[in-house]
Amino acid sequence: MADRVKTQARSVPAGLLTAPAAIRKHFTLGGLTWVDVIYPTRDEVHALGAHYGFHPLHMEDVLSRLQRPKLDDNEDEEYIFVVLHFPVFDEVERLSVISEVDIFVGADFVVTFHDGRLRPLRRLAQTAGDERGAALLLGRGSGFLLYRLIEALVNYCFPMLHRLDEKLDTVEEAMFKDDTRRTVQELSYLRRDIIALRRIIRPNIPVVRLLASREREFLRLDEEAYYGDLVDGMNRIWDMLEEQKEIIESLDSTLYNLMSFRINQEMKLFTLISVIVLPMTLIASILGMNVVIPFADHPLALPLVIVAMLLMGLGFYFYFRSKRIV
Repeated sequence: MADRVKTQARSVPAGLLTAPAAIRKHFTLGGLTWVDVIYPTRDEVHALGAHYGFHPLHMEDVLSRLQRPKLDDNEDEEYIFVVLHFPVFDEVERLSVISEVDIFVGADFVVTFHDGRLRPLRRLAQTAGDERGAALLLGRGSGFLLYRLIEALVNYCFPMLHRLDEKLDTVEEAMFKDDTRRTVQELSYLRRDIIALRRIIRPNIPVVRLLASREREFLRLDEEAYYGDLVDGMNRIWDMLEEQKEIIESLDSTLYNLMSFRINQEMKLFTLISVIVLPMTLIASILGMNVVIPFADHPLALPLVIVAMLLMGLGFYFYFRSKRIV
């Protein structure tokens, strides 16, 4: 069996010069064809839809900016339609954003539409470009190819979550250092990213579970070894996100208590300084009044007053030390 690979770049319609050109790749082995489309345009989607008989509503779902993850399996159609969301980390915003992949699966074809940001799909397309890779991906039918596509996307999420764990460890170590402002900022970025990941991942879980219960002949695989493995992978991702959510809440609570303690310590220090200085200020204010003060003309009056003020301050200091206030 020989494989055939073809890549086509389509021009951008007039008025959309800022949009990237659509890239369509064909990978064929035996009776199975995988069509991978990056930056799908309306003309590209409708051309493939007319060729494979896609429902107009499904084509509109592909062209719409964002669809909720779902699985459409209409018995009147000769294919199933899957929409899944996976995260892509934005280095500038420091936030995981949604990248959608739309998948049509029939008995002899798999068609994927995406924006090219998901590296696992690009790597699989490169793998399918040679004879050995095409045999591994397309040699066992469309159901197995669908499994390999989703498996690669699921496994792609784990390094992102491991990096989050490392960042949480770094924040935990930095919490007890002096740069509290930077720690608060970093913790806020991590909290926002975890919330975004949870929002992206959670809707995929019921969709992957539904795949295991489909009755389509071309989807029949060993459920425990294949689609069950995908469900297990999604559950592990969600468990990690749940754990990270609990960690971020604990770190936030610890940081709040730590900041409150530091503020209280500073307020206590300022209060003690005020208590020590207040009697000195009172004596200085009295002596500065324009009234007759006994012994004011005595040559030792000023040194004695200064010594008295210092002794009073030292007395307060040792009193607070004895009470373990300072």
